[in-house]
Amino acid sequence: MTPHPFGLHRSLDPPGVLPQVAQRLDATPQPFDNEIAIAVRALSIDSASFRQLREAESSTGESVRDQIARIVRERGKMQNPVTGSGGMLLGEVAVVGRRHPAAQRLAKGDRIASLVSLTLTPLTLDTIGEIHLQSERVDVTGTAILFERTLFARLPDDFPEAVALAAFDVAGAPATVLRDAQPGLTVLVIGTGKAGLLCLAAAREKVGGKGRVLAVEPSRAAAERARALGFADAVFVIDARDPVAMLSAVETATGGRLADLVVNVANASGTEAASILCARDDGAVLFFGMATSFPAAALGAEGLAKPTLLVIGNGYVRGHDETALGLLRRHPALAKAFAALAAGPSR
Repeated sequence: MTPHPFGLHRSLDPPGVLPQVAQRLDATPQPFDNEIAIAVRALSIDSASFRQLREAESSTGESVRDQIARIVRERGKMQNPVTGSGGMLLGEVAVVGRRHPAAQRLAKGDRIASLVSLTLTPLTLDTIGEIHLQSERVDVTGTAILFERTLFARLPDDFPEAVALAAFDVAGAPATVLRDAQPGLTVLVIGTGKAGLLCLAAAREKVGGKGRVLAVEPSRAAAERARALGFADAVFVIDARDPVAMLSAVETATGGRLADLVVNVANASGTEAASILCARDDGAVLFFGMATSFPAAALGAEGLAKPTLLVIGNGYVRGHDETALGLLRRHPALAKAFAALAAGPSR
């Protein structure tokens, strides 16, 4: 078998397709000569998937730990069959194939985090340890395979691993805000979890003193945390699945002008209509939440007669890993909030 740069050789069901599309991957820990084997220590489960796993635990009794073990065992990767999403990993380099492009700059033991989804990463798990509820991180031991074209980043020395992993996991969203927001605009961020806090900081930097930054968050505690950071001009405690309440709040806050840019990083489904309603007709909505439904967004905009630009956020923006770390370095209070999230309750 000839190893493919995108990992097609690891797809088993069906064979020969892109690994993200495959239902099952060959997760054999021994790497081909254009692959890297990683001794995995932690998984950062994406927020929509983690929420669904916890809801399934409540309804079926199957623990989050057992669900993760079953999914990885059945699929050879961590891809939630309900949300279709995965997350990221961190660990140490175990083996670098001689033909891998990073063969000369990586060494055994180097600490790295993957910058691509677990939905396309071959993975075997030996043990599953603590599950960190607040940071959505799972301590594990196992082996992952990174392909020739798989993105990764070395872990920085100036942040705890959990903080860096949390930042890398959502780096595409704030990097896009820094790219697309402009001075003087009004930016609305839906959801103030890890991605939301970084997006608020990015929006504040770009819109400046003449712009406005608004946030919506259903949890009072999370909303208060966002307020304390001072990036947002207003933080509304509203469930974004209530489009009427959302529209009323944003209309009042903007004098009816609405938001130029809406950034949806919510981990719950059913927030598409509110996102579209709160954006100006000539504005844009960036959907970064993995719970986003394309039909709900596209058909919802049509039904509301809104010509607003709808954008599916690309998790990869050039330099997004350093962009996220840069935001944390420029805003110590934000870094502290991340550290508190990463040190949340475990089980």
